[in-house]
Amino acid sequence: MRDEVYRENKAQIVDFAFTEEVAAVFPDMIRRSVPGYETMVPVTGLIAARHLGDSGRAFDLGCSLGATSLAILQNSPSPDIAVIGIDSSAAMIAAASKAVVDSRATFIEQDLREADVTGAKVVVLNLVLQFIDPGGRLDVLTRIRSQLAEDGLLIVSEKVRHTDPLLHDLYDSTHLAWKQANGYSALEVSQKRTALENVMHIDTEEVHGQRFTTAGFQRAVQWYRCLNWASFLVYP
Repeated sequence: MRDEVYRENKAQIVDFAFTEEVAAVFPDMIRRSVPGYETMVPVTGLIAARHLGDSGRAFDLGCSLGATSLAILQNSPSPDIAVIGIDSSAAMIAAASKAVVDSRATFIEQDLREADVTGAKVVVLNLVLQFIDPGGRLDVLTRIRSQLAEDGLLIVSEKVRHTDPLLHDLYDSTHLAWKQANGYSALEVSQKRTALENVMHIDTEEVHGQRFTTAGFQRAVQWYRCLNWASFLVYP
């Protein structure tokens, strides 16, 4: 279904939320809004599946419709792995449960900040931290670090802000042009940006790196970058 959530002029813009309306159009919304998403997700699934090997549990925190969960499952032939998708949006969990039909998958409606991932071999935060209050992000990562298996892997994908103003403006303006090339009008872009202002807060790569270290992780490697989007492999 095509994303037309912000097509009509709205008298009042409310904060963005993962509602049933958004869930219904989410695949189209994210494909047309996040450059490189269609590369990031399948390669994340491949990396996660290879790290899992023949057994182990992977947690997809903030799983939305389960695209990353599905990518992990599709890249793992082993019947002995388990993928647990967790999201606080009832609409997203309901849709994910219908979309991903695999006995190795479980989807749970829960605040990811309360999720128990003890013994996880892989944890994925795919475009999730940016929607968590900045003051609570370190707590999320510290909790994951304390519960992640010692041979585990955390994969974090985020929209990032460049510290160089010239590059920041270049990436931002290119992203705007990319969305318009994908059929979004200037009104749609403007209204969605307003809706996201209070709920999506972007960090620099440096802040992410410092936070990984403070949370107790030993190494973080950026494996992917496309304009303002980056993904990191983070090791205990």
